[in-house]
Amino acid sequence: MFTDKIALVTGGSKGIGAAICRELARHHAYVYVNYHASEKAAEEVLAALRQAGGDGEIIKASVADPDAVAEMFQHIRQRSGRLDFLVNNAGIVRDGYLGTMSDQAWQEVIDTNLSGLFRCNRAAVKLMMAKRFGRIVNLSSVAGLSGIPGQCNYAAAKAGVITFTRSLALEVSRFNIRVNAVAPGYIATDMVMQIPEEKRRALLANCPMKRLGKPEEVAAAVVFLLSEAASYVQGQTLVVDGGLIHH
Repeated sequence: MFTDKIALVTGGSKGIGAAICRELARHHAYVYVNYHASEKAAEEVLAALRQAGGDGEIIKASVADPDAVAEMFQHIRQRSGRLDFLVNNAGIVRDGYLGTMSDQAWQEVIDTNLSGLFRCNRAAVKLMMAKRFGRIVNLSSVAGLSGIPGQCNYAAAKAGVITFTRSLALEVSRFNIRVNAVAPGYIATDMVMQIPEEKRRALLANCPMKRLGKPEEVAAAVVFLLSEAASYVQGQTLVVDGGLIHH
């Protein structure tokens, strides 16, 4: 389905990002697996891609660092000449109630989850506009739709992703570029599994499906939005949360 397509997945070394990389490779895309700190994990993802018959390479960059993002896209431009798919998955949490939240905890989340996404989208659309083709999926969260206590910073960033996505879609439609978002709920990743078990049970009690989602279920939604099966889907946010926010 994605033969000869070039893809970049930020935060691709673990969790949802790794699942997206594997799913893209399964459909024969060439995948740049971006990572910041987990080189070993990124290498393991790349090995899994190749074992499954796909290909790609790892590429180190913090999306919070403007220079690192510029270097990453320069490398992709020099090596591949274009970028067909961008999946902005890199994200961090620095949870805490607002009354005690430090400026640093606020800024680090905004720098990675929103400003980093801005930088990657900006660099990608320049490559995509030149070829008059591109598909972008930005990872938001149900936190950006409903809010979560103790996550004012994260929720604000993820809400920004949704309206950013809508605005960019309106800008670039005429260049044959589609931009959509996916908003996962509670997914079985390292980030979620760090939540104490008792609190996880309480969260799942409010989920109609009564279970955590799988990274592969989010990856499937991302790949759908990248594919031509979603050719008339533009500027939308696909919620993958087991019915949580509608409960």
